[in-house]
Amino acid sequence: MSKPVIYFFTLIFKTTFAFGQEPNIASKIDSIISAKTSKPFNGTILISQNGQVKYSKTFGYSNLKNKTPLKQDDQFVIGSISKQFTAVLVLQEFEKGHLKLDIPIRNYLPELTQSWADTITIHQLLTHTHGIMQRDKPLAFEAGTQFAYSQIGYNLLATIIERTSKKSFATLSTELFKKCKMQNTFNPDLHKHKNLVSGYTEGNVTEEKESLQNYVAAGSFISTATDLTLWDENLFGGKLLKDEILKLMETKQKGATRKHPIFGLTDYGYGITIDKKEGVLQYGQTGFAPGFVSSNFYFPESKTSFVILENVAYDTDDLKKTFRYQTEILKMLRESDLKNKSIR
Repeated sequence: MSKPVIYFFTLIFKTTFAFGQEPNIASKIDSIISAKTSKPFNGTILISQNGQVKYSKTFGYSNLKNKTPLKQDDQFVIGSISKQFTAVLVLQEFEKGHLKLDIPIRNYLPELTQSWADTITIHQLLTHTHGIMQRDKPLAFEAGTQFAYSQIGYNLLATIIERTSKKSFATLSTELFKKCKMQNTFNPDLHKHKNLVSGYTEGNVTEEKESLQNYVAAGSFISTATDLTLWDENLFGGKLLKDEILKLMETKQKGATRKHPIFGLTDYGYGITIDKKEGVLQYGQTGFAPGFVSSNFYFPESKTSFVILENVAYDTDDLKKTFRYQTEILKMLRESDLKNKSIR
């Protein structure tokens, strides 16, 4: 891949104290971001704790050609972070008694032509253990026997809850975001977003045109760092699901372990990953779409939310490098959380 043509560093920021009891974390993040490099960070970072902003900064441009500075309320394509929205909508339908997690999806999608519709369950769609590669093709493996990270599974979930709720997926998601007061988060099919930044891939100053081509339910929602922080507060604050239903989402599901391209062996609940390594409990998800790199993680024991959204993707042939800024800061937050709480 050719060297990037991006050589810029602009900054708009708001910073207040630091994370936990670690007084230098803001300066440490600044040091990571401001280090001299030919691949500068271009995006936004927001860290909050107990509903209070601890670090909030934007770096770079929303449009490279026009050199338009990024703003805090600019919108990004958030990739697979979208899956937790879909998972919550499914679980809300489950909570209402409109669907069951453990019966064949044929009950909801009778038009499916493949015999696997008689065995695959909503639970397996939520946990990527279904084996569906295409709607009209046989399974890649027997349902429930393996894990294969899937986009189509979440698309099927969206169709199922449209049937059970008698509402469109766009309407369901809009109602969900309104409940969370997420005023800048949208299903792209509605075309109501006004501040969507341009996404770029390293070495190309032409904005990506396929960032929204994924299934919306799996990876194409549009949001902001502020709205994703509100999402964490609502979801993990118990405002969207009853405690016992939220627990299902937060529980590592049997067989739902992925060889993640960034984090190695990773456990999944419903729509989110679950990390308990080193005594630090962490929920969340990364996201990737052409020109967009994102992460949203939540530490329940310290009630800390971490959101980072980028609109320039580097080293896309090696996702560990693509997510370098994200993983470095995440590691720092995990270490801080470990230092400042009792291990249990």
